[in-house]
Amino acid sequence: MNPILFSIGKIKITYYGLMYAISFILGIELGKRYGKERGVSPEIVENYAFVAMISGLIGGRLYYVLFNLDYYLNYPSDIIAVWKGGMAIHGGILGGIIGTCIYGAIKKINPLLLGDIAAAPLLLGQAIGRIGNFMNGEIYGVPTFTPFKVIFTLKPKFYEWYSYYLSLPFSEKINFKENVPWGIVFPLNSPAGNEFPNMAVHPAMLYELVLNFIGFLFIWFYLKNKKYATGTVWCSYIIIYSVIRIFVSFFRAEDLMFFALRAPHLISIILIVVSVVIIKIINKKN
Repeated sequence: MNPILFSIGKIKITYYGLMYAISFILGIELGKRYGKERGVSPEIVENYAFVAMISGLIGGRLYYVLFNLDYYLNYPSDIIAVWKGGMAIHGGILGGIIGTCIYGAIKKINPLLLGDIAAAPLLLGQAIGRIGNFMNGEIYGVPTFTPFKVIFTLKPKFYEWYSYYLSLPFSEKINFKENVPWGIVFPLNSPAGNEFPNMAVHPAMLYELVLNFIGFLFIWFYLKNKKYATGTVWCSYIIIYSVIRIFVSFFRAEDLMFFALRAPHLISIILIVVSVVIIKIINKKN
């Protein structure tokens, strides 16, 4: 894996940047198509896409900073250093919701309608973006030679087991690896390679890619064509992605933590509950 697609002089084109550019362009086109069905002009959809992208990036960064507050209090200049990495999808979703509400208020458009327009394109964009994560060696999982009872435990417990693995003789480590023949080994100069050098790990980003794409197909070809109240598609996206993230987080090695809990698990459960309540309310009123 190599994060750089090609270089022209000092200009480098990365897979990560290209995937998100493709996601953004496809997302706008899909949004225009759905917006046209709901009586929303293409200009409104285009402007909304930029607002949602910016507010999502701000939210994703602030969320990450808050969960790593000790570091950023010591190095405040790194708060704006997004090129060093550090984004969180749940923060992006919350930031996008805020941006949607603000833009809807300015344009006098129901923000739930804007959310419906964004739902399928956003999930497709998240799927495509995971290709960039794969090439970067990030959003990676734990080593695949670990027993499932270790994978499906809290993050600190896994690292206790990982420390034990490192203390084993080389011959015993080989036996662990031979028991599980799947997984991907990432280059040493990638985040996954740095943490788990020369070890096959769960490609958690590819798990999420496949599940996100399935979720997109469900929303685009089935859910959006049903006669539900405005906002149902948007809330369904939040539920679908939250369920996906809960599952994938069991395999991920670098999730943010909230005390002894994985932050994505906690936030996802809250978002699911809130979204289910909203769906019941808006459809009852409808």
